[in-house]
Amino acid sequence: MKLKKLTALLLAGIMTLSLAACGGGSGESSSGDSTESKGDSASEGTADTSGAESSGELSGKLTVWTLAADLEQFADKFKEENPGVEMEVVVIAPDDYPTKVETALLGGDSSVDIIVGEPKMLQSMYEAELFANLDDFGAQDYEGKIVDYVWQVGKDNEGIQRAISYQITPIGFFYRRDIADKVFGYSDPESVGKLFADYDTIIETGKTLKDAGYRVFASDGETQHFKGQSSWVVDGALNVDQQRYDFMDLATELYQQDLTAYATQWTAPWYQAMSGPVPILNAEIQGGVWDTDENGDPLLNVWDEENFNANVENYSSETAEVFAFGLPAWGVLTLRDNVGETAGSWGVCSGPSYGYDGGTYIGISDLSENKELAWEFVKFCTLNEEVADWWIEASEGDTVSLLSALEKHAEDENETYGGQKLYKFWLEQAEGINLSNVTEYDKAIDSAWTNAVTAVKTGEKTKEDAIAGFYDEVAATYPDLEINR
Repeated sequence: MKLKKLTALLLAGIMTLSLAACGGGSGESSSGDSTESKGDSASEGTADTSGAESSGELSGKLTVWTLAADLEQFADKFKEENPGVEMEVVVIAPDDYPTKVETALLGGDSSVDIIVGEPKMLQSMYEAELFANLDDFGAQDYEGKIVDYVWQVGKDNEGIQRAISYQITPIGFFYRRDIADKVFGYSDPESVGKLFADYDTIIETGKTLKDAGYRVFASDGETQHFKGQSSWVVDGALNVDQQRYDFMDLATELYQQDLTAYATQWTAPWYQAMSGPVPILNAEIQGGVWDTDENGDPLLNVWDEENFNANVENYSSETAEVFAFGLPAWGVLTLRDNVGETAGSWGVCSGPSYGYDGGTYIGISDLSENKELAWEFVKFCTLNEEVADWWIEASEGDTVSLLSALEKHAEDENETYGGQKLYKFWLEQAEGINLSNVTEYDKAIDSAWTNAVTAVKTGEKTKEDAIAGFYDEVAATYPDLEINR
């Protein structure tokens, strides 16, 4: 039964990962690590789990399988405080992680103690019973200590706690304060947030910025986190409300009216746009960007910084600075490493809706033979205020999920963001997140809708044909759903 459920979900595309869905190592908040690494050694101390003392000195070995290299740092810290514990951490490339974990655990491998998951894969992992029941170890006693939406994401459909994340990942717009001052005459987050209040306002903001020589976004992909809050499935039927169609129109206008820099997220020009002017590869130019040489290699490779810098002048001489990037809270770390001389000129504001994306949720393998020790590690990473304080410093700005730590650091000012109190801001955004519309169908249906939006904005299909194709894809993926076209 476990294998049958997982196979169906995998075929539906539920397990496909984003390059930036969760926190990464060395403070880099990205799950895009494509390597595997292992580490093991003994260390010392006693884990203090948010005020609940451990019973004696901890000992034994824990094996951690993770897609976020952050856990290597957490494991090292755990070893420092627990001399009798040996840690082995295996970092698996995100695209490979679900299959490797499922294959191992469904095959009866009991050597893995700690496993993780991102929100979009958790429900299928819960259904396959890969995660142990944390309530058996007293997890319910900690309810109210973690930001609520994170706590709820860690529960299965029966309300059993299966995983907990050490971070929150609400969404917002990261914007250039200096550009805001020049174009609009103000730069405070509350006022700038009104420039993104709704889809129509975003278009007007984009036009104003273009007239002033800027671009509102690196690409229309910066709005992807704000493309609709309604449930994709209601009472067994596909639900496509007006906001979804309005978002399709937004993406189309941004693209076809040349309001962005056309710098796809995670590409070389996208990173460059954080520090200064970037070449504009508009819709017309985009048609030739994928030309190849006699060996079939792209003449302009936007994923290769060296290739891009060497060849982009053959495609575009127009450049512009970008105003804003739409990212979850961990975007502070991505920008931190790429803003260059624009550091200090940034701010963060709300978008047209609340939401979240990514996050690493830690749990215990149901087959682990070291569950008690594994629970100490889970608590250490997620429920220990001293560890949360350490992680804020070690990660240089990741936003933790422990409420006491967020409240403690509410007045901390971030120099890169003009002294803005980011922990306070992100907590306010997290409090607006509503999980009532989340369903097990979201990943696959959302992917199909994104494909339809792309086809319309690029002119590959008419709006009617793209929507019809979307319905066909959903019907093929989920034949039991009622489809009212």
